[in-house]
Amino acid sequence: MTTPPACCQITTTLPDRAAAERIAATMVGERLAACAQIAGPIDSTYRWDGQVERATEWYCHLKTTLAAAASLRTRLRAMHPYDTPEIIAVPIVDGDPDYLRWIEASVTAQTS
Repeated sequence: MTTPPACCQITTTLPDRAAAERIAATMVGERLAACAQIAGPIDSTYRWDGQVERATEWYCHLKTTLAAAASLRTRLRAMHPYDTPEIIAVPIVDGDPDYLRWIEASVTAQTS
């Protein structure tokens, strides 16, 4: 039996659903992520430039491999509308082995 690949979920927040959909479509289309889920709206409270701010945002959760995480982060940073975007990678410590292999195959497969 083979060991499942090391995978992670990268999460970011975006200012609107359209931006989240663009990020999701690009990351999956470029094979940087196997899939993306969009959730929202959410209410965020944070400190920015010395002030407490509030905003309505949308989450985008991207499933990828640890091997592809740096490339995904670089591409996400280049596309993101925020000056300092939330880009957090959380390792998937356990999961269905077939699902984890699907993530790996989806990210590493070459298009014809």
